[in-house]
Amino acid sequence: MPAKSPILVDLKFPPESVARALDAAFADRGSINLADPANKGADLSHVEYALLWKPDADLFQRAPNLKVIFSGGAGVDSMMSIADLPDIPMVRFVDRSLTTRMSEWVVMQCLMHLRDIHGHFSNQRLHAWVPQHGPEAADVTIGIMGLGVLGCDAAAKLKVMGFNVIGWSRTKKHIEGMETFDAAELDAFLAHTDILVGLLPLTPETTGIYNSSLFSRLRSNGPLGKPVFINAGRGKSQVQADIATAIRSGVLGGASLDVFSVEPLAADDPLWDLENVIVTPHDSAVSEEKALMRHVEEQIARFERGEPLQHLVDRNRGY
Repeated sequence: MPAKSPILVDLKFPPESVARALDAAFADRGSINLADPANKGADLSHVEYALLWKPDADLFQRAPNLKVIFSGGAGVDSMMSIADLPDIPMVRFVDRSLTTRMSEWVVMQCLMHLRDIHGHFSNQRLHAWVPQHGPEAADVTIGIMGLGVLGCDAAAKLKVMGFNVIGWSRTKKHIEGMETFDAAELDAFLAHTDILVGLLPLTPETTGIYNSSLFSRLRSNGPLGKPVFINAGRGKSQVQADIATAIRSGVLGGASLDVFSVEPLAADDPLWDLENVIVTPHDSAVSEEKALMRHVEEQIARFERGEPLQHLVDRNRGY
């Protein structure tokens, strides 16, 4: 029986945690972890599978015989612009743990803005006893942009909390119990939305989509007083200067941001200090290494049995 191809791993994650996960996986085929200095300059010409996150631009020249690329996260935008990206199947990471973590973050942020947690914290620091009398979840409409696995799971959990949830995607989707809108209906979707949740993949069409023009079309007279923007999708989908401007001018009443066009967010960026803006360091849904390895093992087994790969990237759509 011919030797199995090792897994090429280039994740840009903490190398110790990747090494521990690799020790428990791929025992029958081995791995080449590019985070290990010993593998610098290693011969990659025999490698057939690669697990990657933000790979170096020359990686595909060094590994010309790949058969499948596995993304180390839910998105693949970091690879789509690489000039030598081979025309082979690409598989997104879809996992219960990642999905659950994302929904936890989205629900938490929506509840924090619903219950004006910033106001409570401010009053606490002042030792001021000021009861809040805001709306309940059923009064508020959350609009989710992006109705993939993450968006649909977040929608389901927000509905459990009592929110009215609507959804938008480029093409029309029919989801039981939820009103949905497509590209031609963006204005109608925004006009109904009190809290906008961004879970879109990054494509040329979605780059900079969250901007001043879009914020101005959100419902401005809803139960929260001013609309709120929440983004855990992709940083380059938002125009950060427009978010700061919208907060300062009162077009937006608040924001929660986990992703940014350049990360880490610069220490002098105004978003850090704006009132009612919550900044988290791109940790809303961190890929758990052991789950990621299990996902890759399962997909390689399917591929080698001649079965279809799951969660394939559509090159034309970019996700």
